[in-house]
Amino acid sequence: MRLVMLVSGVALLAAACTGGDDAAIDDTTAAAAAVQPADDDPDARPEGASGVPEGFVGRVDRANQQLADVRYTTLGDGRWEVVTGPHHIAYQPGDTASGAYTVSATLEQLDSPAHPESFGIFIGGTNLEGDDQRYGYFMVRGTGDYLIRVRDGAETSNVAGWVASPAVPRADATGKASYELRVRVQEDSVRFDVNGATVATVARRALPTEGVAGIRIGHNLHVAATRVSIARN
Repeated sequence: MRLVMLVSGVALLAAACTGGDDAAIDDTTAAAAAVQPADDDPDARPEGASGVPEGFVGRVDRANQQLADVRYTTLGDGRWEVVTGPHHIAYQPGDTASGAYTVSATLEQLDSPAHPESFGIFIGGTNLEGDDQRYGYFMVRGTGDYLIRVRDGAETSNVAGWVASPAVPRADATGKASYELRVRVQEDSVRFDVNGATVATVARRALPTEGVAGIRIGHNLHVAATRVSIARN
C-alpha cells in the first residue's frame, strides 16, 4: 500500500525550530527549548573523527557544534560508514540540479540510536556557507516515518511533519534498516520515494528545488550512506 499526500500550499506547518529534526514543531517544544540548554543532549565525538570526506563541504546546525565531530570511513563498495556527532549536511558544490531531475541516495541505519534520529537527502541548496542558507530536505528514521522540511537561515518549517508510512521500514531488533531515497522534481510537483514506493507528493512551490543536493545525517548515529546521484528527467 502506498501513502500519497498532496500538499498544495508552501507548507503545512511553519514554525521556527530550535531543536533537531526529531523535535516536534509546536508551541510546547518552542517554550521548552527556550529554557533548556542547547547541550542537554550532547553530541558524541567518535574516535578518529575528522569531518566530511575530502572534496566535500559540510555544515552543522548550531554554532556550538563541530563538524570535526563526525567520522566518514570509505567502505569497499563505495559507500561511507558515518558516525556522528552533530546533525550536519555534506555535499560537493558541483552537485547542482535545476529544472526536472531526480536525486537519489541509499542510507542504512547500522545500530539503534539512543532515541529516534533521522537521515536523508537535501535539494535546492543555496548560500550553504552563509547565514541565509536555504534548502529542502527529506528524512527517514528507524521508527517507520518520514519528514519533509525547509531550512531558511536559522529557522526550519515543515512541509510534512513526521508521518508514519508502511513504505518506510522499521529498524529490526539489531537496529538495522535500509532506505533507498529518491526525490523526483517535476514541473509543478515533487515526489518523495522510499524503496521504490511514493510516500508523498507536494507542490513544487512548497520547497526550494534549484541548487545543490547532498546528504543530511542526524545526531549520534551510525549509518552507511552513498553520495547523492543526480539524473535529469
